[in-house]
Amino acid sequence: MELTDALRTTGSVRAFLDEPVADDILYAILDDARFAPSGGNRQAWRVIIVKDEQRRRALRDLYLDGWHDYIAHVLAGLIPFSPLASDEDRAAATAKRSAAIAVSKPDGFPETLDQVPVMLVICADLAALAATDRDLDRYQIAGGASIYPFAWSILLAARARGLGGVMTTIATRNESGVRAVLGIPQDQIVASIVALGHPASQVTKLKRRAVEEFSTTDTFDGDRFTSMS
Repeated sequence: MELTDALRTTGSVRAFLDEPVADDILYAILDDARFAPSGGNRQAWRVIIVKDEQRRRALRDLYLDGWHDYIAHVLAGLIPFSPLASDEDRAAATAKRSAAIAVSKPDGFPETLDQVPVMLVICADLAALAATDRDLDRYQIAGGASIYPFAWSILLAARARGLGGVMTTIATRNESGVRAVLGIPQDQIVASIVALGHPASQVTKLKRRAVEEFSTTDTFDGDRFTSMS
């Protein structure tokens, strides 16, 4: 598969065929993904391949709890877990928690997370992250630049092999529980759960904003950047 095609067709896949992914295929995916860039080439990621059914069910329950919080925000008309959320926003989301549980679907991705063909828990070594925004008086995000390119490379490597998947961060809502289930030490954080498998259907045309909608020249409110062709 051409790189451009992979970039334009690698969407989030949450529904999979009941078909296993061989360990040698998963190994090859991780073997390609390990060349992702990271700060200082420190490669701060750690991957836990979760196969044990009991641990999978425990992670599903922790994930589903966070998912209900996510949907509660949506039902309240809010961006889930926005860094700019006010106390009123948080209260409005909390008030929708019961409604969020009520609309849960038994066959939904969160409810069946334990059944995905491949479950990867990606951790990040705090000692190896260059969080350049650590001391700013705002939400911190820069450290993720050393972790999430690796997760995205996993999805691209999977796509090249006819597989699909999704990178999700919902489980971080219950990080302490995830630590307990998987024996993760305190100097490691839970960055993502990545699910992989043979997609039930393959999206080949993704909807995204045009370049002109998010690019400007020289200043934030400068002229829109457009193609000369």
